[in-house]
Amino acid sequence: MSTKNNGFDSYRITVIIVTFNNIGFIVDCLRSLSRALHGNPAQVLIIDNHSTDGTAEYLNRKELSAEFEFSGLNVILNNKNAGFTYAVNQGLRQSQGDYILLLNPDVFLQSDTLSVLLNLFRDKKIGAAAPQLRYPDGQIQKSCRRFPQKKDVIFEMTGLTKLFSQSAVFNNWKMADFTHRESRFVDQPQGAFLLTTKEVFSKVGLFDTRFPMFFSDVDWCYRAVRNNCSIYFCADTFACHLKGASVYQQRSDMIVSSHRSFVDFFHKYDLTFFDRVYTALIYFLLLLSTLPRLLFAAVSQKS
Repeated sequence: MSTKNNGFDSYRITVIIVTFNNIGFIVDCLRSLSRALHGNPAQVLIIDNHSTDGTAEYLNRKELSAEFEFSGLNVILNNKNAGFTYAVNQGLRQSQGDYILLLNPDVFLQSDTLSVLLNLFRDKKIGAAAPQLRYPDGQIQKSCRRFPQKKDVIFEMTGLTKLFSQSAVFNNWKMADFTHRESRFVDQPQGAFLLTTKEVFSKVGLFDTRFPMFFSDVDWCYRAVRNNCSIYFCADTFACHLKGASVYQQRSDMIVSSHRSFVDFFHKYDLTFFDRVYTALIYFLLLLSTLPRLLFAAVSQKS
């Protein structure tokens, strides 16, 4: 563990970054973050989940703290990978800032990204905010979704989502009716960049570790909205996101984890016997789709 503190007793913002084999882009992420902070007192917590590609060694260098203009820098090197959610909670437990930013290491901020988003919180209705995300070529990512419903899985499995790709009915979960070119309140922005306040996190709670990789952000946003903390998507600023850069390194494991978390999310909020039967059906459908997806992923990695 390495630390740096320039004598700040309080921070305006805490930034939590979880890394795993991200040596190819963590440097650019930190550089962009340093520029976007514009001198705001910031506590940066980097939690590495036992990287083996040189990321841990880079983060553990004594020279790291001198490279970036962070008020406080704390690097935690885990001796095993207990999952993304576990690591996020490590950071949340140590956060001291008035605002908390969950940031993926494959996200690069623009100079105005944070200043625009922080100004949004003057509106007390806003409990969390996220910027527009773009691919490196400038194309807009479809980064927001509505909370999933069980029928959405059936639409996916039967091919109706692809057949009616622009349908607000069959693509309701993936928000086919939303261009991401305008600002609005949403259910759930992608967890690659999520800004909220310490007050909201105290109200909503930590991430749920029953979702080790996927759906922990969905579940947290679901709980936030149920606690009257509205989530705002801001199209007035953006960040560049190398979508899936970490996930694709372990594609097969991630497919299994995502399917399991899908079912666990539904199961968590089931209330009746009918709900549980419906979830069992969804589980069966996802099991049917797992093997073909694993085979496709294996072929794709070899080619």
